Amino acid sequence: MTRLANEQRAAATEATLSGKLGADSFGGAWLNEDASKLMVATTDAAESAAIEEQGAQPVVVKRTLAELEGIVQKIDQAPEPARSGAALWYVDVTANNVSVQASTVEAAQALADAAGVDKEAVSVSATAEQPKPFINIIGGSAYYIGSSRCSVGFSVTRGSTPGFVTAGHCGRAGSRTSQPTGTFQGSSFPGNDYAWVAAPGNTPQPLVRGSGGSSVTVRGSSQASVGSSICRSGSTTGWRCGTIQQHNASVTYPQGTVRGLTRTSACAEPGDSGGSFISGNQAQGVTSGGSGNCRVGGTTYHQPVNEILSTYGLTLRTG
Repeated sequence: MTRLANEQRAAATEATLSGKLGADSFGGAWLNEDASKLMVATTDAAESAAIEEQGAQPVVVKRTLAELEGIVQKIDQAPEPARSGAALWYVDVTANNVSVQASTVEAAQALADAAGVDKEAVSVSATAEQPKPFINIIGGSAYYIGSSRCSVGFSVTRGSTPGFVTAGHCGRAGSRTSQPTGTFQGSSFPGNDYAWVAAPGNTPQPLVRGSGGSSVTVRGSSQASVGSSICRSGSTTGWRCGTIQQHNASVTYPQGTVRGLTRTSACAEPGDSGGSFISGNQAQGVTSGGSGNCRVGGTTYHQPVNEILSTYGLTLRTG
């Protein structure tokens, strides 16, 4: 079975076991290094047989995913001075803890202390990452907001109105776009990083620009598991791929903290903001920001697409 087929099956299995185990014992899931096996964490060893019945490998852990996500929420609510000193924090399901990263270990520890969270459940470390939104005021292709350029995420409709989703930092509600012509109907940044643009008179296609002039057809928007391969498409660097490293990451940009992002090893650069993240044929999110570039490599975060669809009552165009 191919890697992509394994990843699609893993996403379905993760959803099944998450519901079956429940918040009281489910500790998250991830694919092993070669994507041949889905690892499913549980705090209840008695659930191991149920996990194995689904073809997954059980991993007994100390903390549930719900507990770890609760820690992330506490850090999200820590005083702004403490949060501004840290680059990012997220649930690391593979380590069964919450990772807090800052320019120094001391700054990361200061944030954890300010949030008042369980020290044993938190890993603090230094990072060279300095996440920033991938926006560019130099013209190029894709769509424009005045003299700024961003990238289309996915084609959507709201009722009979066509349009597309993109990053919130690309424009505010009421901002007008060109190529295609449209208007931002809703936008949220920071806190979130999503927006949708109504573009009447244009024809939304269920496609993402792939490599070498090819296109990928969007079939749905099922969230892929940690460890899955993922690719992104943007107007600056085109088609770039990597793997999903974590879900539900909180990232501090100069403009403020954005929560609920997915961290990936795919690179991106200014102008790629708002562009598509897709795993196989399943839409995952829109490019938010990150660190590094496509010459030396980097880390990029995306805003999950399903949250955008539900927030604005949008329908994803699929083929």
